[in-house]
Amino acid sequence: MVKIIGTKGNIQNIDSFVQKILKLAEKYNITIQALNADVVYGKDHLVSALQHAKRAFEEGRNATNSLAMEILLYASGERQIQKSIQKVGVKSGNGNIAIIFDGKISNDHVGTILKILDVSRDDEVLEGNIDTLKKFGLTQREIETVPKSHYSHLILERIAMVDVIK
Repeated sequence: MVKIIGTKGNIQNIDSFVQKILKLAEKYNITIQALNADVVYGKDHLVSALQHAKRAFEEGRNATNSLAMEILLYASGERQIQKSIQKVGVKSGNGNIAIIFDGKISNDHVGTILKILDVSRDDEVLEGNIDTLKKFGLTQREIETVPKSHYSHLILERIAMVDVIK
């Protein structure tokens, strides 16, 4: 089961935040990935990244040894982990955070995890706009090639391109 939620929070220490996520993922036997929601263009963006990452593992084409890291690569539309982290990784300070949960987890457990991570739910942070597309690395020219109703297709195309550049 997949849950994708938007949150707001103040990350004081990124390493500590990531370690909490890793421990929680292990405790609940699920995959958890947190991303900078300012570079996420809707839930479809993250669903597609997850599907591509899972398929890469199933077909033995994964570039990393964890599903969470593979999701990061696809969500960023990049091939290199360092570039992916710079582009879509969570940032320190006050910010918008998208969280993907993949596995069997109850809503109560999600609530507990959010409390432990000290973030508050706000799904509106997942709604993308032109600024989101530009932060993702799309040019004005690329954005102008499609009507507003198809902006998400630009992101989904970049996700699919990761398979090509692997």
